[in-house]
Amino acid sequence: MTLLFILFVVVAYFILTDEGAAAIFYYGFKLANTYIRRQIWWLTNNPRNPVVKYMIYRRSLSLSKRLMEENK
Repeated sequence: MTLLFILFVVVAYFILTDEGAAAIFYYGFKLANTYIRRQIWWLTNNPRNPVVKYMIYRRSLSLSKRLMEENK
């Protein structure tokens, strides 16, 4: 717990005293956020994922049923 507090104080000191360090932390957090969002998108849209594959199958099945009914 104290180690985390000391780390936070050191980071806060660098952010408050140097604009470059503040920019590095800002862009680092922004990059990490983008990477996490990209990974979540990939997990929820990757066709090799069996859950996503099943959802695509169900959507295609319902679309084909609807198209078959329209053509009758």
